[in-house]
Amino acid sequence: MISKKQSGFTLIELVIVIIILGILAATAVPKFVDLQGDARESALKGVKAALEGGATLTYSQAAIQGIEKSSTAQDTKSGVETKFGYPTIVGIFDVIELSSDDWASAVSGTGVRIYGAGSSSSQATCHTFYDPPTDTTSRPEISVVATSC
Repeated sequence: MISKKQSGFTLIELVIVIIILGILAATAVPKFVDLQGDARESALKGVKAALEGGATLTYSQAAIQGIEKSSTAQDTKSGVETKFGYPTIVGIFDVIELSSDDWASAVSGTGVRIYGAGSSSSQATCHTFYDPPTDTTSRPEISVVATSC
């Protein structure tokens, strides 16, 4: 009888390799699953940067016009409604352009929340908040809440 030597994997080796690949996949998947949350948070930070830049430019324009200390709503030459030189809740949307397909907003207390339109996450836990100043010595409060994006 002629004996042939077979080469290849045994069944046990194949099972061990599959188990190791399963363990590696189970540890790697959670890192990739949260990419959507990170992307939403980054988009909210982009909105925050746009709000900060727009508010600063509006204040500069109001200061040039001499209406930066006015406690009543004033319109700048560009048509932005301001109070204490910074955009009001209504005026901030004249400063930045947000697509209604991508973004939604809701008034909350003295400020406004801006959040992703059609987002499955709650607007209370994943939004950018703009709160206009209440006096001549304060600036608008602009913050990102991304606890559950």
